[in-house]
Amino acid sequence: MRICKGTSDKHGLVAVIFFLLGMGTLLPWNFFITAMNYFTDRLRNGTDSSHSQSDPYMFENMMVLLAQLPLLLFTLLNSFLYQHIAEKMRIAGSMVFIFLLFILTAILVKVKMDQDQFFSITMATIWFINMFGAILQGSLFGLVGKLPPKFSSLFMSGQAVAGIFSGLAMLLSNIFKTDSESSALGYFITPCVATLLTLCCYLILPHLRFAQLHLENVSPKTADTRKEPSADRSEMVKVKLDNGDNGFDIIGETEACQKLNVLQQEPEEKSTVPQVFKKIWVMALCVTCVFAVTLSVFPAITVNTKSSGLFEGKENIFVPLCSFIVFNVMDWIGRSLTSRLQWPSTKSNLFPLFVVLRVVFIPALMLCNVQPRFNLPVFFNHDVAYIIIMSLFAMTSGYFASLAMSYAPQLVRPKDAETAGALMTFFLTLGLSLGGALSFGLKKFL
Repeated sequence: MRICKGTSDKHGLVAVIFFLLGMGTLLPWNFFITAMNYFTDRLRNGTDSSHSQSDPYMFENMMVLLAQLPLLLFTLLNSFLYQHIAEKMRIAGSMVFIFLLFILTAILVKVKMDQDQFFSITMATIWFINMFGAILQGSLFGLVGKLPPKFSSLFMSGQAVAGIFSGLAMLLSNIFKTDSESSALGYFITPCVATLLTLCCYLILPHLRFAQLHLENVSPKTADTRKEPSADRSEMVKVKLDNGDNGFDIIGETEACQKLNVLQQEPEEKSTVPQVFKKIWVMALCVTCVFAVTLSVFPAITVNTKSSGLFEGKENIFVPLCSFIVFNVMDWIGRSLTSRLQWPSTKSNLFPLFVVLRVVFIPALMLCNVQPRFNLPVFFNHDVAYIIIMSLFAMTSGYFASLAMSYAPQLVRPKDAETAGALMTFFLTLGLSLGGALSFGLKKFL
C-alpha cells in the first residue's frame, strides 16, 4: 500500500474517523446494558406478588443469552460471507438498523404495555441489535486491517472510550438520583446520535485520498478520476512496499504510481479462510484468552464488590466509579499504548505467555470484597487494593487485546488483511462468550 506525502493532512482525519468508528460500534450496546435497572424495574412492576422470584423473567440471563448467540453466529458468518456482500451494505446498513432499533427502544419508554409483550419486544430488540452489531464490528475490523497497525490501536481505543461514556452516564445518574425511566430515555437517545455521527464518518471515508490509497475496494470510476501525476513534479511519496517490510521508502511520485500500476496487475485471488487462519491462529487464540479472562470476572463478579475504606457507605458512587470507569479508563490507556509501544513482538513466545498469565487476575479479584460469598475468604478488603488490581487487570486487557488485533493483519498478505480482521472479530466474540459462561461457575465458587 502507498501513502503520498501530499495526503498527510488527511492522515490525521482518517485516524479521527477510525477512532470515532470504534467508539460507535460499542457505545450503543454499552448504553443499552447501562439501562439494566430500567428494564428490571419495568418487568417487576405489576407482576403477581405471589411470584417467589424477584426477577420472574430472568432478564439478565436472557439478555446475555440473546446477546451472545447472534454475536457468535453472525461474526462467524461475516468471516465467510463478507466477500459476497458489498462493504457499504454491511456497514452502513447495519448502522441504519441499529439507529432504528434504538429509536424504537426510546419510544417504548413512554409507551405503556403488558409486561409479557414488553419482554418479548425487548428480547427481539436485543437479538437484532447484536446481530447487526456483529456484522458492523466484523466488517470494520476487516476494513481497519487494511491500514497500518496504529489504526487498529485507534479503533480499539475508540471502543474503550465508549465504555468510559457509559460509565460516566451511570455515575451521574446515581449522583443526581434520576429515576430509571428518565435515565433510560437518555441512555437510548445518546446511541441514536452516536450512530448517526458514526454513519457520517463512514460515508466521508471513501472521499479521503489517504483511505483510497489503502482500501482495495475502490470502484473503477473512482480510480479513473484520480489525479494523474505530472512527469516534472518533484513531490515525494512515501511508499509502504507489499513485501511485508514495515518500513517506508521515499521515492518520486511518478515512480510510485508506476509501482502501483504493476502491483495492481497482480492476481487478486485471496486466500481461503482456513489458509488465513493457519497464519493468525496464535493471535486468534490470544485475543480469545484475553477476553475470556476479562469477561469471566468483569462485570459479573466485580459489580458486586462492596466498598471498604475510601468509599464506605457510598455504594452508588463506588460501583460506577471503581468497577466501570476505572476499568474503562485503564482499558483505554492499555489500548492506546499499542500505538506507541508494540512489545512483545509478533514472533516472541512471551506474547502468548503474558496473555495466559493474566489468569492470575481471576482469583485476585475474587478475593476482593465481593458480596455475597460463602466459600472464599476476603483477602483484599480495602478499596485501594481493589482499585490497583482492577487497574492492572484492565490495562493488560486493553493492551494485549489491541496488540493481538493489530498483529494479525500483519501476518498475512495485504489482500488477506480484511479476512484476518473478520476472523479475529469472531475469536474476540468467542472469548466474550466463553468468559460470560465461565462467570456463572465462578459465581457459584464464591
